[in-house]
Amino acid sequence: MNALLGLLAIGLAWASTQVPAGVALAGQPGRLAFYAGTLALASLAVATLRRLAALPAKGWFGMAATPLVFGWWVLVFWQLLTTAFDVPRVLLPSPALIGASLFDDWPTLWGDFVQTVLHSVLAGLLAGCALGFAVGVLIDRSAFLRRGLLPVAALASTVPLVGVAPIMVMWFGFDWHSKAAVVVVMTFFPMLVNTLAGLAESGHMERDLMRSYGAGYWRTLFSLRIPVALPFIFNALKINSTLAMIGAIVAEFFGSPVQGLGFRISTEAARLNMGLVWAAIVVAALAGSLLYALLGWIERRSTFWHPSIRMG
Repeated sequence: MNALLGLLAIGLAWASTQVPAGVALAGQPGRLAFYAGTLALASLAVATLRRLAALPAKGWFGMAATPLVFGWWVLVFWQLLTTAFDVPRVLLPSPALIGASLFDDWPTLWGDFVQTVLHSVLAGLLAGCALGFAVGVLIDRSAFLRRGLLPVAALASTVPLVGVAPIMVMWFGFDWHSKAAVVVVMTFFPMLVNTLAGLAESGHMERDLMRSYGAGYWRTLFSLRIPVALPFIFNALKINSTLAMIGAIVAEFFGSPVQGLGFRISTEAARLNMGLVWAAIVVAALAGSLLYALLGWIERRSTFWHPSIRMG
């Protein structure tokens, strides 16, 4: 039954994307047929999603099936409505046009992906998180730094991105190094705060037990406090994975070589080539989602002992 319902949904969804352009703006009989068909298709979409969500989520496919099917229905209705209402591509291009731009301009988008994600995002994310973690350990170790450096770091985190990006471009040039520096600034404070919260999570009984075994500060840090802080650290990493992508793309608006997702979005938007603009947005969204999913997978493997992982 579930397979039959899925095949019916796929068939009707494909048929709905073949509607004539502007049919919702045509005469009354065409409009009525369009609205009736759209309502029936929406009912079928709700039925398939409810049936799929009721199934047990076992394994990777079971966990990803519902969001994938939901995304499929979003694309179906997006294509249907933009075609039926003849929406100008400058306002909102259809998924078919975006897919064509992805296919036709893939070499250009791949170069932009390498420039933004593999250089700016990853380098800035690693440097910013490592710096935030190291400073967090130092602040935890020193009361002087806790009182003096933490307020300064909090103040630096409130500086707007549009104010930092031009300064970093002036300091480090137009290549990816300036974008990585912006990412470092954006990801430093979340890692610092989560590191301090994680290091404070270990209880007094556990610390007393380590001291009774003759363990010093650093042995207690690596054997007890950092393992307990891992959920907080991974939480900061996942937050920073999205912040890094946003920071790198926005920084490319203020000066960039002839590559980069932010550069592509700004230049092609000025040319009203919205298909390529949305294709670059899709590449950035997929890259950010994959990075977030990778960090989540590493977290589940590294903190399998934590109650949130075992209960999930």
